[in-house]
Amino acid sequence: MTLPAPLVSTQWLAEKLGTPGLVIIDGSWYLPALKRDPQKEYLDGHIPGAVFFDLDAVSSHATDLPHMMPQPNEFASAMRKLGISDGATIIVYDGLGLFSAPRIWWMLKAFGARDVHVLDGGLPAWKSENRPLEDGEVIRAPSHFTARLDHSVLADMGDVQRALAAQVQVLDARPAERFRGEVAEPRPGLRMGHIPGSKSLPFSLLLDNGRMKSPEQLNAVLAQANIDPSKPVITSCGSGVSAAIITLALTVAGHKAGALYDGSWAEWGKPDGPAIATGPTKG
Repeated sequence: MTLPAPLVSTQWLAEKLGTPGLVIIDGSWYLPALKRDPQKEYLDGHIPGAVFFDLDAVSSHATDLPHMMPQPNEFASAMRKLGISDGATIIVYDGLGLFSAPRIWWMLKAFGARDVHVLDGGLPAWKSENRPLEDGEVIRAPSHFTARLDHSVLADMGDVQRALAAQVQVLDARPAERFRGEVAEPRPGLRMGHIPGSKSLPFSLLLDNGRMKSPEQLNAVLAQANIDPSKPVITSCGSGVSAAIITLALTVAGHKAGALYDGSWAEWGKPDGPAIATGPTKG
């Protein structure tokens, strides 16, 4: 089964295990409320040969915002330690099917990795097919990774404010009730609501049992949400993780993915942040 780029199937990966130049990354990360330990779960069982990418550790520590993009030299150092080299074929998966893997896919591409893909269905799909697992830590030989940040795929608060003034579409991947301000945010101290002028596109609408929907289905979802993928977009969410699911979905559907607002609601929703809106999208 051939999947639309940049997705790969479990069958494809199973046939490629052990191929020279192939690097598999377990990029599992969970919201704190789930009380899951991704590193322990990795050690207990992962796809053979996979290294563990710690999203919280491979982040900027110069800010109080969660898992913001690190500096290029910091990212390069982390990739070298994982044994990820320039020119490697990189496959990223996570423990929920499709949740945090798109964020790591986006990070790698933003820093210049060219041949990077996401395992559709992730570890749950792999396990459901009774494919092999191994335990313990995989340690690869250190490799050279050149990190050059493509600033066009990364947005800050100022970029979002300018984009909204120019009527660029800002797409919010959080659940609709959080977008409308009907439920509290999972991170304490944040206001409830959304960026004025943004549109709600819950990432769950893009998935089917932990797998990405087909390009045709994705385009139908975009149309239903009144989103024109031919026009520029910025993706957003709670803290920059699930926003990458929209970025991936746009890519799978054949559209330009635009930029990702790294600070997302963790920054905008602070008590002293910019104006917010509640209720459904206006207009």
